[in-house]
Amino acid sequence: METVFRTDVGQLREHNEDAGGIFQNQAGDYLAVVADGMGGHQAGDVASQMAKDLLKNAWEPLEHSFTPEKAEEWLRDQIQTVNESIFRKAEASSSLRGMGTTIVAAICTSSFVAIAHVGDSRAYFFNGQELLLKTEDHSLVNELKKNGQLTEEEAENHPRKNVLLRALGTEEQTKIERVVFEWVAGEGVLLCSDGLTNKVSAEDFSEILLSDLPLTEQAEEIIHMANERGGEDNITLAAVLHSPDEKGLT
Repeated sequence: METVFRTDVGQLREHNEDAGGIFQNQAGDYLAVVADGMGGHQAGDVASQMAKDLLKNAWEPLEHSFTPEKAEEWLRDQIQTVNESIFRKAEASSSLRGMGTTIVAAICTSSFVAIAHVGDSRAYFFNGQELLLKTEDHSLVNELKKNGQLTEEEAENHPRKNVLLRALGTEEQTKIERVVFEWVAGEGVLLCSDGLTNKVSAEDFSEILLSDLPLTEQAEEIIHMANERGGEDNITLAAVLHSPDEKGLT
């Protein structure tokens, strides 16, 4: 597998509330994570970092590969545990009260990818021909769009675009969406925070990810594009490319 993780504070924010990474377990499989924190000064950092650390620490010691069904179960159970941990920490400290984070996580094996997410951080699948969105934003604007109350263009420029209907840590239990699909060499997955998708269109993603540039250069180009277009938010991406060899780039 080829992997790349990048996070950037952007052009306007003083600190980075995004967290994530790509982690390999003892069985040789990969877990990619992107978390976008929220909830006041520093609290967003705490929530997103907790999400990343708890998933990393649960993943890296694993010595066995999963079936697709077991991968979905693992993601569901671990993210629910993360949710409860963030919720309890927020309840215990007035300075952290109300904090939360989005999460999108992907287990990448040689034969399949399992994705789980809460919030509006996204996962895309790409190959040499197409780019496909594999998640659905848990946001107010997306719900209004689904109900026919907003057009695509109105949704794109809506003043409440950042309002989430679901996040990790804001309630004791949360609903976690999951999807599993097979993949082969030459195909990849991209996880990213909304600091990226609010600035880089699907068409722009496609043009870069379907180019012949190495994966690391594609990632740099995407982040550069988001910053060039304003970079008002933190910008984070994690990409995994299924390659014939086991060479990893981090």
